[in-house]
Parts: sequence; C-alpha cells; structure tokens
Amino acid sequence: MVEIFGLYLVMTDPEVGYPSCAEAAVAEGVKYLQLRMKNVSPAEVLRVAREIRAITRGSGTKFIVNDDVDVAAEVDADGVHLGQGDLSVAEARRRWAEPGKIVGLSTHNETEAETAAALGPGYIGVGPVFPTPTKEKPDPTLGLSRMGAIVGASPLTTVCIGGIDESNLGQVIEYGGLNFAVVRAVMRSSRPREAIRRLQDAWKAGMAKKRMREVS
Repeated sequence: MVEIFGLYLVMTDPEVGYPSCAEAAVAEGVKYLQLRMKNVSPAEVLRVAREIRAITRGSGTKFIVNDDVDVAAEVDADGVHLGQGDLSVAEARRRWAEPGKIVGLSTHNETEAETAAALGPGYIGVGPVFPTPTKEKPDPTLGLSRMGAIVGASPLTTVCIGGIDESNLGQVIEYGGLNFAVVRAVMRSSRPREAIRRLQDAWKAGMAKKRMREVS
C-alpha cells in the first residue's frame, strides 16, 4: 500500500548534534528518520545508532539506518536504506530476516525506478529533484517533470529528495511528490524543531492547495 506521510528526515552531521536532532524529529512527529553518517568509523556509526534507537523507540518515528544492514540489525532499527551500489534488496532481507523491517532503495532515473518495482522495497527515494551539494558526486538532476512522471508510474511509496526546502516544496507537491526528504533544511538549523515545523506547515499548505485544485 502506498503511504503518504510528508516529511522524511535524513540526519547527516546536524548542527545541534545527532541526539538533539532526533529528539526534535520525534517531538514533531516525523514519520521517518534516517541516520546517514559518512567518513566516520563503523564503531562511531554504531554508537550513534544506539543513541538514536533509544530516542525513537516506542515513538511514532521509524528509525532507518543508511547503507549498513548489520548496524540496523544490531540496534534493532525499523529499517535500512540502500543505494544502488549497496546490497541488493533481496540480500538485505536475507541477512536481516526479521519480519516487518523496512528496506528502502534510492533511485535516480526511470530505469532504476522501474526495476525497483520488481524488487519490492518498502519505498524508493526519487532524485535528486533539484541541484544539491549534499553528496560529493551527485547524480544528474531530474527536475520536476521527470520526478512527477517517475512518481506517477511507480506502484511503490515514493520519497522525493534533492534540494527540497520550503521555497520549492509546493512545486514538488504540485507535480505529485507527496513525500519528501530533506537534509540541509534541518541539519543546518540551530533550531531543528522550528525548521521541521515550518516544513510540515508548508507540506500541509501544499497538500491543501492540491486538494482544492482536484475538486475545482
């Protein structure tokens, strides 16, 4: 079943630190919270993942670990997110066979999204929609039209990502991107709860406009 939940928050080096950022996400009811740490030791990833699991456990926020299915299993996360160059969805599920765990998958073009439908991940990331400096070697930008076509053709839950913030979220929603991931819009904020709330308010406003257009 396709989920519509709005904000999916990716944590990468938050200004306020990982625990404080996670606490803000839980307090504001963020549905998905992904831990994405780069250029650090596996031991550090595991340490932080344990902290985030303790914060999110028992809340409505699902905790996703980026790339590392072993860390996800070790801390009993809610899921793992895979890139195109990581383990396959099938291999991740074989190594982490616990029922109910989520396996997400990044896709960057029409072909990858079509292939993902046959693999059966819990959701797919679609992007980058706009230019973004978050990754050292970003994939080519999709733009709104291609993003919308990919989302519209996919039978899976989709999460649009890449350069999305308050200024362009309404356009993303207009083109069919009803779930969206952000990094910088919250990570660079010294007040993550306020940043999250602004994004959620912008999403609600965008969804309301979309519904009005559909009934008019």
